Amino acid sequence: MKIKLTSVLVDNQEKALNFYTGKLGFTKKHDIPVGQFKWLTLVSPNGAGEIELLLEPNDNPAAKTYQQALYEQGIPFTTFFVEDVQHKCQRLEKAGVKFTIAPTNEAWGTYARFDDTVGNIIQIQNEQ
Repeated sequence: MKIKLTSVLVDNQEKALNFYTGKLGFTKKHDIPVGQFKWLTLVSPNGAGEIELLLEPNDNPAAKTYQQALYEQGIPFTTFFVEDVQHKCQRLEKAGVKFTIAPTNEAWGTYARFDDTVGNIIQIQNEQ
């Protein structure tokens, strides 16, 4: 088995697309209408393109409750790995990304967390 697709719940797919491509630097792979929503996936410009991130429209009451609880507790919905957290935070802050936790060093590595503007706290962490 291997991971080919993972998702992040979003309250607005277009806003999420603009944030994840315009501020974080992901690249759009699929944008296919499916009813009132889209099959909207992104890939990392630094990866092989085989792992896609689905911007999953959060239209499910149970999922909304779960997402809101994670957000209110400051728990990240997912983690992205970067080479240098400090450098990436500086670049993202210049792009207007709002961090909820500044770069922090722990025994297991350096991390930071930010608000993705569509309902999630996202963590970035140094690659080990």
